[in-house]
Amino acid sequence: MQLSELEIVRRQKLDRLRALGINPYPADLYPVSISSEEIKKDYKEGKQVVIAGRLMAIKIQGKASFAQLQDAKGKVQVYFNRDEICTGEDKTKYNEVFKKLLDLGDFVGIEGELFTTKVGEISVRVKDFTLLSKALKPLPLPKEKDGVVYDAFTDPEQRYRQRYADLVVNPHVKEVFVKRSKLFAAMRQFFNDAGYMEVETPILQPIPGGAAARPFITHHNSLDVPMYMRIACELYLKKVLIGGFDGVYEFAKTFRNEGMDRTHNPEFTMMEIYVAYKDYNWMMEFVEKLLEYCAIAVNGTTKANFGEHQIDFKAPYARVTMTDSIKHFTGFDITGKTEDELRAAAKDMGIEVDDTMGKGKIIDEIFGEKCEGNYINPTYIIDYPKEMSPLTKEHRDNPELTERFELMICGKEIANAYSELNDPIDQRQRFEHQLELAAKGDDEATEFIDHDFLRALEYGMPPTSGLGIGMDRLIMFLTNNQSIQEVLFFPQMKPERKAVALTDEAKSVLAILKKATKIGLDELKAQAALSNKKWDKAMKELSKNKLAKVEKTAEGLFVEIV
Repeated sequence: MQLSELEIVRRQKLDRLRALGINPYPADLYPVSISSEEIKKDYKEGKQVVIAGRLMAIKIQGKASFAQLQDAKGKVQVYFNRDEICTGEDKTKYNEVFKKLLDLGDFVGIEGELFTTKVGEISVRVKDFTLLSKALKPLPLPKEKDGVVYDAFTDPEQRYRQRYADLVVNPHVKEVFVKRSKLFAAMRQFFNDAGYMEVETPILQPIPGGAAARPFITHHNSLDVPMYMRIACELYLKKVLIGGFDGVYEFAKTFRNEGMDRTHNPEFTMMEIYVAYKDYNWMMEFVEKLLEYCAIAVNGTTKANFGEHQIDFKAPYARVTMTDSIKHFTGFDITGKTEDELRAAAKDMGIEVDDTMGKGKIIDEIFGEKCEGNYINPTYIIDYPKEMSPLTKEHRDNPELTERFELMICGKEIANAYSELNDPIDQRQRFEHQLELAAKGDDEATEFIDHDFLRALEYGMPPTSGLGIGMDRLIMFLTNNQSIQEVLFFPQMKPERKAVALTDEAKSVLAILKKATKIGLDELKAQAALSNKKWDKAMKELSKNKLAKVEKTAEGLFVEIV
């Protein structure tokens, strides 16, 4: 491990502290009595306090100095005076420990009393201090010159990789996760007050059911069978309902082995709830009340800014059928149209479709391209075609449709709900039709039939309404964040490329590899001073990349082959 000059200096300070008999990582309980927030809310001159946190700024002024201490609730100024901290002739604690051996980022405990400075700032007069944890790596704190802030920790990739540092130096980021916690607590309270029970269902599943998505696959060694990370918890929650509960919900970590972008992460949190003896009309009213309640709990108002838009979560929400939405924005009526007619219409609209897509997929593409982005304030899109909804009850008034809605906000789906299909014969036929679509190449059709779920349905499931809400997207809207990575503590990232110390042999071959785009592989092999085994491995790795990318991937390659 290569250390920077600053990291070396901090380790030297660590050694000096130990030489002075000071444990830089004490195990003793530290009796914190108050937070920075409480100091300011309930200020009393001369009040004795014990506080702890990180040193975020230090201003040395001879025998009297100021510092900023940051805890979980904010910052407070602390005042160090050598004569009040040290007694007798020994001034080591102030002159050496505080002035020379403490650094920004160190955790310290402060015992002192409250007072107000001449400029009116509430502060803590330090009577004693204790080093609680020595920081060996400097914080990426912003710098300031002539009133201009620069070198701030703002690069998204660095922030997401080092969220721990991001939370320390960018306090506004912490507020996002405080609001996230408030959202979960509010939603949980709303459900509990309604009499519904929180449950847990398996994350490792023998069949990836309940949605159409590419799963993550692993292997169960003891059983010697493949297992799948869940793509949904729907079928398991319905089994619980079949067992006799009237309402159950789960905040479920869900995994889909698909793309990553500003609104998708392979691991995300889905809330699903299923309530017996209800339908999708009841669920629409329930969701309106739920989101209004949650918005107020998180932000104190039903309104939230999102980019250039202001969203109002106040009930009621507009309702538009999918058929009417497509007709309004395209002039095309999908009612009664065949698959060929839908495909031709989509092509006329400039939408890419192919022969693997069934009616449901084509309709979904038309809606996504031409309609979805137009809905800013919460709007229910209702009554989806049957082909798009294999787990949904047939519409009571139109056998071509289903009793389903999706809630759209700022052009994005935030919730999906049904009058749940509870006819086991119809459900089996829908699953079999999904297999036919998958065999034709439809990548959004499920390739599995959950026979245990069908068996459970045959025991009888009460009429039920179910709902799924993407919690990460919802908190994005409530905190005005355009990227899902901003609302996840640790979003999925590409592997971090680490610096590697190359041997002389590696350096010479690296130079040759970087010329691969110009000299060709045959000449490259002739020049390379690699053993046959290393060369074969190098070529195997290179074969996975276009030669135009060799220069970018060469150093990463050498981590593997040298």
